[in-house]
Amino acid sequence: MPNFVFRFATVQGQAIHWFLRRNCSVTPAQLGWLYASLCVVTLTIATFFWFQGAKLILPFAWLELAAVGIAFLAYARHATDGEHILLQGSRLVVELESAGRLERAEFHREWVRVEPSTSDRSLIEVSGQGRRVSVGRFLRPELRPALAQELRRALREA
Repeated sequence: MPNFVFRFATVQGQAIHWFLRRNCSVTPAQLGWLYASLCVVTLTIATFFWFQGAKLILPFAWLELAAVGIAFLAYARHATDGEHILLQGSRLVVELESAGRLERAEFHREWVRVEPSTSDRSLIEVSGQGRRVSVGRFLRPELRPALAQELRRALREA
């Protein structure tokens, strides 16, 4: 096991994990509760005015709630996107999750290349055995070289 301090990784036994996730202030479950309470309040007010004779209030309230629901659904679909990099033994596993779809690539530790160099602010390319995966989407561009360096070091010393 390497004897250096990780900035982005977590060590669990003989495995090193990097969890890179979207900075999400509201979880999909919290968003669902927010939307349900918004529906209750909006429909209560719209129903009150509908009984007062404003017949177009209720259809427009439903239209508004449908539009907000679609926007919340689009947000919630990507709220749990992330990247998981696992270094265990002689293998490096990279998993990318986007909108509930999981993409997985597995590499032999000895044959992995981690690019770009420390001066480049683009995504980090992990390549080997004819496969390429880009990681670092959920990390600020100025921190990507530090992650690339940490990955290289862990691969070399693991």
